[in-house]
Amino acid sequence: MTGTIDERMPAIYVSHGAPLLADDPIWPAQLAAWSGELPRPKAVLMISAHWEDAPLAIGATVTVPLIYDFYGFPQHYYQVTYPAPGAPELAERVRRLLRTTGAPTQDFPDRGLDHGAYVPLREMYPDADVPVLQISLPTLDPRRLLDMGRRLAPLRDEGVLIMGSGFFTHNLRAMSMENRVHSAMAEFDDWGREVLGAHDIDGLLDFERKAPSSRLAHPRSDHLAPLFVTLGAGLDELETQRSVIEGFWLGMAKRSVQIG
Repeated sequence: MTGTIDERMPAIYVSHGAPLLADDPIWPAQLAAWSGELPRPKAVLMISAHWEDAPLAIGATVTVPLIYDFYGFPQHYYQVTYPAPGAPELAERVRRLLRTTGAPTQDFPDRGLDHGAYVPLREMYPDADVPVLQISLPTLDPRRLLDMGRRLAPLRDEGVLIMGSGFFTHNLRAMSMENRVHSAMAEFDDWGREVLGAHDIDGLLDFERKAPSSRLAHPRSDHLAPLFVTLGAGLDELETQRSVIEGFWLGMAKRSVQIG
């Protein structure tokens, strides 16, 4: 990617839901409205909770089939397509930005978008006409991910929407088809709202120790981890942070945030 745009792109963190999000009566419209308020990106850099690999891995730079990384769903969910263009120039920019730190990268040219990537993108950019590059989570360490986001932040001035995709709370044992919200999910979400609103990065980085019910809300931190990349990409303007989507879906907090 070369050149700049007049309007800097935000950095966002989206709670992505499961493939059946598309059938929800509310959430798809919320995601569509959000993208309609954003500047038009030249490309999306996607960091999904569903790809952990170290060193940092760079996915397909051409259109390849999706990864249906879920089980037991009705067949039509495995027939969904999202043929977004690849972003080879963005891949090279990512390599250059990380190369300056000595951080190695690896390439997976056949690795398509997983559901953490394409599920929200189908609602936000349904025409699949925005180039997308997915990269892996090379670690779950919040501080290292924050630094990674900080190093990727210059992409925002080049028209790239940096999108972390996870789930603000994620414990499959607490999921409820009736959307009954376990107290642990509500407590963690309320704490997150307050800490994000206070721009308390140190508190967020130490969420496992400081947040109420953190182990119940996140038995593994993979679905919160992309948030730290987003925060790192927006460190210089945290005062603009806001929750664009709130509430619960199947008992999980769907809080999604924007910086910039």
